[in-house]
Amino acid sequence: MDQRERIQAGAERLGFSFFGITRPAEPAHLAVYRDWLRAGRHGEMAYLAAEPAVEKRAHPERILPGCRSIIVVGLRYANPSSLPESPRSEGPFGRMAAYAWGKDYHDIIVPRLRELAAWLEAELGCSVAHKAYTDTGPILERDLAQQAGLGWIGKNTLLISPDQGSCFLLGELFLDVDLPANTPFEADRCGTCTRCLDACPTGCILPDRTLDARRCISYLTIENRGDIPLELRPLVGNWVFGCDVCQQVCPWNKRFAGGPVDPELAPRPDVPFPGLRRELSLTPEQFNQKFKGSPVKRAKRRGYLRNVAVALGNAGDRAAVPDLARTLRHEPEALVRRHAAWALGQLGGRDARHALETALPAETDALVREEIRRALDQGSQAG
Repeated sequence: MDQRERIQAGAERLGFSFFGITRPAEPAHLAVYRDWLRAGRHGEMAYLAAEPAVEKRAHPERILPGCRSIIVVGLRYANPSSLPESPRSEGPFGRMAAYAWGKDYHDIIVPRLRELAAWLEAELGCSVAHKAYTDTGPILERDLAQQAGLGWIGKNTLLISPDQGSCFLLGELFLDVDLPANTPFEADRCGTCTRCLDACPTGCILPDRTLDARRCISYLTIENRGDIPLELRPLVGNWVFGCDVCQQVCPWNKRFAGGPVDPELAPRPDVPFPGLRRELSLTPEQFNQKFKGSPVKRAKRRGYLRNVAVALGNAGDRAAVPDLARTLRHEPEALVRRHAAWALGQLGGRDARHALETALPAETDALVREEIRRALDQGSQAG
């Protein structure tokens, strides 16, 4: 085995399904990234546009002084189509992005990369300066992965491996030693296929292989800290954390994304298809207990219950009216109450209207009152 093969074998022993090496250089898609920021398509993720971070993305060598090589790895998670759509939960159910079915990948990938760095020091017989990242640093990860030969950036904006699809998470290990680099992946194997663009519920995927985060369901249900825009709420469907639609329809995942999943990313009970009525009643303590060590905690309880309320409004099951009414009366988070009011308006009917009318006089938050009135007006127009 040559040096690169030995390092790859070390990475595979740590559970990484994908492995490549590249060198720090200006990313090929840097201009596209800058144009994307100028267009405001990053939404409220202001940290992406901060100039020091943009400069580091433009110059990866600034991440680690003396950086000479970058190892890029991938950790496979479950194909989102691998579970049947027959959840055990009673009543309407939500959907969770497949990468979030198990443990938080941040707690998996970075420690393993540090183990890889320690193994590499022993292999080389010298100390190695290093920095490990996964979705946390100012890095254009997909560019690095493409330069490391792992795949190409598809029309759905995801990195696609020609033999393993796109259901994997990326990690990077910056090193101050020279390692043999892989050949960049130059081919574009999306061809004329537009399945992901056609299937996207909100039309957020753009023709230039970027997306408008402000319309993306993953952004709306995770990174967005405020209200989901009214016009987009019906399009969110029953997604309560993230979205997998563009991956589910991708032919490369239908053919190649069925390999072994890292055990720590395997589905936890009641996570892929959570029962919405039960989720809406989660107390802070219950939420923290259920999602301890899970990426779902990034949305925080108020964001997650906001998403659950929207999913209930889209489910069309009036059996949820008492749950939404209880939330509207007693939930301390105004953000959640606003979306519960919207959901009641969507479900309609006498009981929903009564719940809205009863809650209005007691509501102290002006924005919640506005949402209640809008829901009542909607019911009147529907009637």
